Amino acid sequence: MKLLIDILQGMGLASAAGVRPFLPTLVAGAFATADVGVDFDGTEFAFLESKVFLLAVAIAMVVTFILRARLDTPVGVAALSGVAIGLGAILFAATLDDRNAVWWPGLIGGLLCGALASAAVRDLLLRTRARLDAEAASALPIYAEAVALVLAALAILVPPVSVLALGFFVWLIAGGRRREGEKYAGLRILR
Repeated sequence: MKLLIDILQGMGLASAAGVRPFLPTLVAGAFATADVGVDFDGTEFAFLESKVFLLAVAIAMVVTFILRARLDTPVGVAALSGVAIGLGAILFAATLDDRNAVWWPGLIGGLLCGALASAAVRDLLLRTRARLDAEAASALPIYAEAVALVLAALAILVPPVSVLALGFFVWLIAGGRRREGEKYAGLRILR
């Protein structure tokens, strides 16, 4: 049962990091420092709750906010997605290493969960941004940060929520692809 809870926590943390990388990492580090739900002390991932690492993540988050306009290019989005997926893999592996001897499958699971969440949210934000004016579109990253924060906290405190989050991300991707197919359906009729 503990392994299942660790897997669910890892899935949720990796998914939250896939949405936005920095706040979920800070949440996991803060919860681990307080020994609430997770504890990375004595594991290969003890650095996740060190003050130096958490400060570096906080600085990276602030720099990302400051450079948000410059990171809104395809290269910037890809770089941020890569960081998100990597941190998701580390967080998943760390939750497995907390109470289990084998942690490396968490790297694979974290890569998959982080990539799924990152792709779903990236597509959603692109579709949504296209429909909004510039002022409203500038608030989208803040909403994504809030979702990542809440998902990370819930993944630690109520691990089964992670299954719902992953299902939601799959639904977002499937819905986006379905809408793309419908987008040009009217043009075929005109021929």
